[in-house]
Amino acid sequence: MIKEYRTIEEVAGPLMLVKKVDGVKYDELGEILLPDGHVRRCKVLEIDGTNVLVQLFESSVGINAEYSKVRFTGHGIRLSVSPDMLGRVFSGMGTPIDGGSELIPDKYMDINGTPINPAARIYPSEFIQTGISTIDGLNTLVRGQKLPIFSGSGLPHASLAAQIARQARVRTGGKEEKENFAVVFAAIGITFEEADFFISDFTRNGAIDRTVMFINLASDPAIERISAPRMALTCAEYLAFECNMHVLVIMTDITNYAEALREVSAARKEVPGRRGYPGYLYTDLATMYERAGKKAGSDGSITMIPILTMPEDDKTHPIPDLTGYITEGQIILSRELYKKGYIPPVDVLPSLSRLKDKGIGEGKTREDHADIMNQLFSSYARGKEAKELMVVLGEAALTPTDRLYAKFSDAFEERYIDQGANENRTIEQTLDLGWELLRILPRSEMKRIKTRLLDKYWPTEE
Repeated sequence: MIKEYRTIEEVAGPLMLVKKVDGVKYDELGEILLPDGHVRRCKVLEIDGTNVLVQLFESSVGINAEYSKVRFTGHGIRLSVSPDMLGRVFSGMGTPIDGGSELIPDKYMDINGTPINPAARIYPSEFIQTGISTIDGLNTLVRGQKLPIFSGSGLPHASLAAQIARQARVRTGGKEEKENFAVVFAAIGITFEEADFFISDFTRNGAIDRTVMFINLASDPAIERISAPRMALTCAEYLAFECNMHVLVIMTDITNYAEALREVSAARKEVPGRRGYPGYLYTDLATMYERAGKKAGSDGSITMIPILTMPEDDKTHPIPDLTGYITEGQIILSRELYKKGYIPPVDVLPSLSRLKDKGIGEGKTREDHADIMNQLFSSYARGKEAKELMVVLGEAALTPTDRLYAKFSDAFEERYIDQGANENRTIEQTLDLGWELLRILPRSEMKRIKTRLLDKYWPTEE
């Protein structure tokens, strides 16, 4: 039997203290019944004997401590899930906001979930095509991987997120799978304009039919910002491990999530860690990131691309720093490339996908992928060095070969990195473009490509 309590002791901002409560658990969902009949929700944050501290989902304005009542539901925050979620738009609390009907749930799932048991994990080894050359060709995304994008304020990470969501495809045996693929998109703490952009972009390009969107606005309560990514991951787990689909989860912006976590921590008067963030930020992020992957006994998978904006473009900031420890690499956006007008401005040299070697090669992408990837990295790095020397010493001081490398560096940025927000390249087009650009250099400089591959893809001396 659900009990109702009229023992509200204090309301302080987003927190409320309720006394003489029994049988309540951490993270349990509660409901506040106001004298006018309205109901507001809350979540148990802390239990001290019979005293319970709860976090409000909505504003505390209008809560009368003497006449308001509190009841606890006996369960945590749950998401009603169903295959009919595809093509729908939800709030950060899982409520439909697209004007459609309420879902008829297949089941209810606790949004906190659990990380995948390491013993049940299957090592990621299958290629996901994003249609973006700098990712597919050089920092390959593998099914079941966690590959974050590190951006900065003002950089086009929103359009990159939309582009990946539109273009992403799973491939098996080198061929595209058209079924059993879904995108779960979580927008955390975004503006009305950004929400309109995402919804209209997905709808206009037909990607909405295979997408489940969770939209949390900057004007929504901080606690909803904390729930939104977990709602998205719970939906992804249902689609992946119960509907056997391959799910790509894109979350933007993790920085807004961490800011909300800091706000709640400060309200609870917890001892702050680095830069005011709670000391458990690493653990909290890990509880989300580690829900991605593949596991034994299921044909589905969850691949995650969390996007975060680095405050002041600082890679040592706690959010990108801790994210880098938990995930398998990072894609870094460059302000310098963006100023040149290159879209997407991916800085390929510091970017890294730690699992890329497992998802490329014959039967997955193409036999020449690994060699041409290594050669492009090497040639671009040497070209950048040649351009730096050119600035200091002048072009006349460079050798003819170094001048060719400098020319290659410019062409690589203009044609390989810069592909626009709407061009969708297959992995074959990306690899062929790599060969075309390498022809700027003499064949004798192709020291990272096997001779048999050179003979096949570069058959004549030039």
